[in-house]
Amino acid sequence: MIQKHILVPQRLRRPPATGWSWVDRRFLREHGDHLSRDAILLYLFLAAVADRHGLSFYSDNTLSCRLRLSASALAQAREELLNRDLIAHQLPLVQVLSLPESSVQRRPEPGQGLMMLGDLFRQVGVVPAPKQGRNTP
Repeated sequence: MIQKHILVPQRLRRPPATGWSWVDRRFLREHGDHLSRDAILLYLFLAAVADRHGLSFYSDNTLSCRLRLSASALAQAREELLNRDLIAHQLPLVQVLSLPESSVQRRPEPGQGLMMLGDLFRQVGVVPAPKQGRNTP
């Protein structure tokens, strides 16, 4: 029997605060466009088979067979998930991690709307702040 131990204790996944699925909707919103189809497939499979700590220990051979991926495609998919900090991997274990902090910045005022692009550029110093007293049409 394989001895399981949590790989990254500070990144235990929890059910999302809103919604009802074990897969946080932020996964697709914030990471889906940056991942290959194989990486998304692997992530969803790992999330489905993981225990309450996000751990699983499927072998590469079993994953390749179940997901119908070649060994190289599986290795590439795993590397994508590791690079985006979505999983931890230490043979024979894989841990699906809680999602990294949201990359979407929101306005601090009530309503929490998305920031305007100009505000974001000003915040990082790319665009100077508008001059006071200047009339704009």
